[in-house]
Parts: sequence; structure tokens; C-alpha cells
Amino acid sequence: MKTIKCIIVDDEPLAISLLENYIREIPFLELVFSNENPIEALEYIQNNEADLVFLDIQMPELTGINFMKILGDKMKYILTTAYSEYALEGYEHHIVDYLLKPISLDRFRKSAVKAQERFSLGKKEQDYFFVKSSGKQHRINFADILYIESIRDYVSIKTADEEFIVLDTLKSMEQQLPESSFARIHKSFIVNLHQIKNVGTKKIIINPEYEIPIGENYRMNFMSRIK
Repeated sequence: MKTIKCIIVDDEPLAISLLENYIREIPFLELVFSNENPIEALEYIQNNEADLVFLDIQMPELTGINFMKILGDKMKYILTTAYSEYALEGYEHHIVDYLLKPISLDRFRKSAVKAQERFSLGKKEQDYFFVKSSGKQHRINFADILYIESIRDYVSIKTADEEFIVLDTLKSMEQQLPESSFARIHKSFIVNLHQIKNVGTKKIIINPEYEIPIGENYRMNFMSRIK
């Protein structure tokens, strides 16, 4: 999946700042424009490439609903507002999600994954993804991944040559990986099935020498897959 180019339109500077910070935490999102004025945002969209708008509904210059009516299906939208009564009208415009302020990072992350799934529908499955590590975006081929380990609030993505430490959850990683090639075998580990050297009763060996434990709650499903 390519990086999703994002725009923020909100008449509250603090709301914009929060969303900007959240977008930086999601490796497959890229912020390309943010503005308090929806008219300027419309002008930007008409002249630049973008995919997804984080859009406030109540704005003095132009409401979020009218903003969507002008652009139509040119963009996809995630609505952000403090007023839940606008949710139904927003969904009539086929939006991706509806975020009620104040917005937590966890809720934002779920919304971002939903957007990623929406953009992926009907497209050929990619053989790579992008992750943010050490302040940079890194392209990682799925075939190069040996295993992924959860380390508190981070995950470690291990390849034969490198290790990438990413602020993310193992569950989020699992949703981004091709199911045919990866399996979660422990609460803290996802492994590349194509990199398995041998399988024991309580652990597996990943090429060339990494021992990964098999969690009791994951053993039956894992064993059924490798058979």
C-alpha cells in the first residue's frame, strides 16, 4: 500500500496540531497540507495530489458537509467534530470514519487502518510497506522480514540485515501484513512462514538462528497452518 497523502482542514489551531502529531505516528500516512481555511484547502486539492481529508464539520467559511459536496468523490474523508449529531449526515457522503473530539491516538490509529483498508480495496496486493523508524520512512519488503517482536509500546521488525524499531502495536502490524505469509505464534511475535527453518513443540527456528517461542494460545492455529 502506498503512503496515503493527508490533508487537515479545521478552524481550531490546537485540533490541527494534534492531528498533525497523530499523522506523524502512523507510518503509512503522509501530511501534505493543513489549514484553518477550507477555501484554501479546496484550492490546494484542485492543484495538488492528495488522498484523504481529516475534515471538521463546523467551520465559519464553509461547512464540512458543503466542502464534501463541492469535491464529491475526488477525495475520501474522515470527519472530526465535537458534535455527534452530524454523524448521520456525514455518512451520507460515504466517508471512511467519524472521529468525535477529543480524539485519542488509539482511536485515530483505528481510523487510519480503516482508511488504509478502504484504499486497498480492489487493488493488487503490494509486496512491501513503509514504516517510520529513527525519524525516517523506510520501505520494507515483506519477503525480507524474519519476524516482528512487540517491545512495550514499540515493535521490532527484524530482517536479515537490519532491525527497525517502530512506535506501533503488534495488532496493527498484523493487519498490514499479507495473511498468506505471516502468522502470529505468540502474544509478542509474528513470524514470516517462509523464513521458518524448523518447528518444535514449544519453539521454532527462524533462518538462520533465531529461536521464537510458540504461545499456548496460538499453537493450535499455527500448527494447522503449517500442515
